[in-house]
Amino acid sequence: MKYLMATCMVAALAGMPLTVSAQSGAATGAATGAVTGGVVGGPAGAAVGAGVGAVAGGLSEANRPKFRQYVTTQKRPSYTYKEKVAVGAKLPSSGVTYYEVPAEYGVTKYRYTIVNERPVLVDPSSHTIVEVID
Repeated sequence: MKYLMATCMVAALAGMPLTVSAQSGAATGAATGAVTGGVVGGPAGAAVGAGVGAVAGGLSEANRPKFRQYVTTQKRPSYTYKEKVAVGAKLPSSGVTYYEVPAEYGVTKYRYTIVNERPVLVDPSSHTIVEVID
């Protein structure tokens, strides 16, 4: 049953117009979270995954390359982190410099920093990585 649900979600997502999925990081996060949650936990997992994905939704697909270019031009120092740089990793509250994200990228509730030479979006209240910009 859970595989049928996941298959239906994937099919529905594939039918979404590209412009809609590219407009909102939250929408993309919700869709991805729903599919992942559906595969892991069935319908209840899909609902939880959609909620978490929407909250954690970061940059839209259209803004990712522009934001990466912006970060590169800023030439910020990289923080050396001994753990894996991944969504959900918690960075220390001191020793890391967090920078404001310009409003044009639509994720002003987050900050960005460079960790192990990789730009990341961070929730400033918890110092948790919410998106790795590759």
